[in-house]
Amino acid sequence: MTDRHVLITGGAGYIGSILTSELLRQNYRVSILDSLLFGGESIVPFLNHPNFHFVKTDVTEKRAVKDAIKKDWQKPDSVIHLAGIVGFPACQAVGKQVAWKYNVEATKMVFEQSADLGVERFVFASTYSNYGLSPDGKPVNEETPLNPQSLYAETKIAAEEFLLAQKDAAIAPLLFRFATLYGISPRTRFDLIVNQFVLDAFTKRFLIIYQRGYSRSFVHIRDVVRGVIMGLEAEKAKVRGQVFNLGTDNGNYSKDDIVRLVLKRMPETVVEYKDLTFGGDMRDITVSFEKIRNVLGFETTLDVDDGVREVLFALKSGLIRNPTDDRYRNAQFIVQ
Repeated sequence: MTDRHVLITGGAGYIGSILTSELLRQNYRVSILDSLLFGGESIVPFLNHPNFHFVKTDVTEKRAVKDAIKKDWQKPDSVIHLAGIVGFPACQAVGKQVAWKYNVEATKMVFEQSADLGVERFVFASTYSNYGLSPDGKPVNEETPLNPQSLYAETKIAAEEFLLAQKDAAIAPLLFRFATLYGISPRTRFDLIVNQFVLDAFTKRFLIIYQRGYSRSFVHIRDVVRGVIMGLEAEKAKVRGQVFNLGTDNGNYSKDDIVRLVLKRMPETVVEYKDLTFGGDMRDITVSFEKIRNVLGFETTLDVDDGVREVLFALKSGLIRNPTDDRYRNAQFIVQ
């Protein structure tokens, strides 16, 4: 049995379920805290694993982390905090008070409980949405002033500010700003641009695209998991109080670029463009990932074309039988 023990909040989710699988494969002990808002099928395969422990709980509970620790296991060495209201549409749907409770206040409580337990490292899942728009079209990096365009980004920035103020604490905070994810996981999401475009093209043979020229940065979920584990295993002095954009310089695509990759495999798809401006997610960003490459040696292994192929295969083969089900979306209002 390994002595390394990681606690993951939101461990049954899109990232958490595949991260758990990989950590168990690498002989970590893994404890998951999750409210199972989208079901728990994603972690069923782990239930009999000797290194796995699951507790159904809500991270807004004051003692959620402390009460979840098994008495016959040692305290976690690290906490990976993934739980929250994730994405612009989901935050808009629940409103500011709830979004703030889950994304800011819960982060503070999970961190403080982790510190009290003597946890050594706290990994926080943030978002490149915090940058908002690229100033003068130049790539943004970790030093670029933040310019949130959504409630979701506002909550993540507030949580980041709290954690970065704790950088001299015994527990070392490490912040990752993820690019837009894509790819299949045990709890796949279809409210993410690449996955959603493939689903719409496959099921409807039709795509409607807003803000076609807007650029985003994309990263495969398996590469995100690799990056998080690299941060988990890096020398503490390298990552304490650090923010890393997690993605690749080759992952900056416009929506037109994504559409072309979808049409390559489903050329019969009809595409309609609408240049609508509304009070939604208006990100238009090119992101630099030089820091994570230079400091952690991180490189991606998959690209968007791989993701399109993977999602299309999952749909064609029936691996995901009801992809339009609510559980594959963090909110029902979907923005393209």
